[in-house]
Amino acid sequence: MFETSTLMTFLAAAIAIILAPGPAQALVFSRSISDGKKSGIMTAFGLNVGTIFHSIAAALGLSAILATSALAFETVKYLGAAYLIYLGIRELRTRNLSRAQEAVSSTVKPAQAFTKAVFTGVLNPKVALFFLAFLPQFVDPQHSPVFLQFLVLGLILAALDTVYESVLAVLVGSLSDRLLHNTRFTLWRQRMTGGILIGLAARLALVQRE
Repeated sequence: MFETSTLMTFLAAAIAIILAPGPAQALVFSRSISDGKKSGIMTAFGLNVGTIFHSIAAALGLSAILATSALAFETVKYLGAAYLIYLGIRELRTRNLSRAQEAVSSTVKPAQAFTKAVFTGVLNPKVALFFLAFLPQFVDPQHSPVFLQFLVLGLILAALDTVYESVLAVLVGSLSDRLLHNTRFTLWRQRMTGGILIGLAARLALVQRE
């Protein structure tokens, strides 16, 4: 399906992109501290469901709509930002130790973390434009169906990213698991999580089409 040189170049580029600090790692880090390593790992999986979604969208040409339609781009962008702000405000609503102590038993479950991460990954038009610009460089219509090549490249990228972010979640979450029932730590981590989510929302809201 792919020439060896093309596949190796893609792998090198994908690894470099994954290792570069970015919003995805920040969200996994935040969720791992906030709710433990299981929720962090499920966040990694959820974000990469978004990765697969955008690779399929690029193959179908849907990403091109976001690249050419200002209205579509702005709509998706602000939906994503609004969703992150909503999540951030929910975290910041805990203002005292008694409420923080109550929050220990109501942390985000892994399944909930997965669902939220899927929405966050899908509602990010910058990712769609990235796939539209990045993946076609490694696609050759003469070798096999273009859709299949997009899908395989997206799956490879998603798999590599999931492994990396899962390792990050385990490392960070192991510390969080020991402190999860400390009310002062719970209050601090909720404020930090809320701040990160709102910061990511602001970053997304400021994204411009290139």
